[in-house]
Amino acid sequence: MLPKRLTDGYQSFLAGRFPGERRRYAELGSSQEPDILVIGCCDSRVSPEVIFDVGPGELFVVRNVANIVPPCETGGEYHGTSAAIEFAVQGLNVGHIVVLGHASCGGIKAYADKAKPLSGGNFIGKWVSLVEPAVARAGDSSAPDYITRLEHAMVSQSIENLLTFPFVAERVADGRLALHGAHFGVATGDLWVRDPATGDFARLMTEDGKGLNPAALINCS
Repeated sequence: MLPKRLTDGYQSFLAGRFPGERRRYAELGSSQEPDILVIGCCDSRVSPEVIFDVGPGELFVVRNVANIVPPCETGGEYHGTSAAIEFAVQGLNVGHIVVLGHASCGGIKAYADKAKPLSGGNFIGKWVSLVEPAVARAGDSSAPDYITRLEHAMVSQSIENLLTFPFVAERVADGRLALHGAHFGVATGDLWVRDPATGDFARLMTEDGKGLNPAALINCS
């Protein structure tokens, strides 16, 4: 049996949301045409669909520990995040990719703290070793805001890694694809958006929803 929380949630979905969006789900039954790929963290507190208040079929989402985009490479056998990027760009022709980092990221902290392996496979340790190239951007590791700056730096590093995929670089160069970086404050609800020219992050909106940087997620690369 499924956990009761999921069974109850599905029952609520059938009684509430699904009837109102039945036509939309019927349309999605045979195809999908999202224009945006979001690469986010698998942290339970950071759901892109909730943060951006979107409906079914609007976002193509891949989530992993610490929202890491690995550099393009063809060795090995299993490339879950790379496969999702390939499908979103080559199969769905998305026009935007958003790398969404967040506050209090356990994966980033695990790297910074050199956390002990949780199993013999040390899967987390091997994965977050990809954070290493971002460290130079984050500055003084003893600073009180170091983890936040490392979270920002990893978003920027992931954007750079996206450009190592030839099919991504080609589409960015000819204007068919734009790359964006963002960082969500779990406790505050603030969304910080990366300036593609400087790499700095600034709040997108004030608490009352007034835009501080309304074009930040549009037409940047």
